[in-house]
Amino acid sequence: MDFISILSIFVMACFVGYYVVWSVTPALHTPLMAVTNAISSVIIVGALVASAAAGSVVAKYLGLGAVVMASVNIFGGFAVTERMLAMYKKKEKKG
Repeated sequence: MDFISILSIFVMACFVGYYVVWSVTPALHTPLMAVTNAISSVIIVGALVASAAAGSVVAKYLGLGAVVMASVNIFGGFAVTERMLAMYKKKEKKG
């Protein structure tokens, strides 16, 4: 594939992702966060495999960047999910 094809696929994926994420109702937020955490864990495994098999130093640093960004996404997703679940817990009555 040439660069223009890859770039156009990336731009279309960005638009579709934007509209999908911003049209989600709050009730579906927590299950979707769990799915995105699972996808990010697959990205980490793929980045580790790709950077280990890479022959150039640039590819290894790009793999490291992918691992770092996916890790931030996972930990941030868990924090947001925890806060969302805390909103649904019943509050204890003071008495």
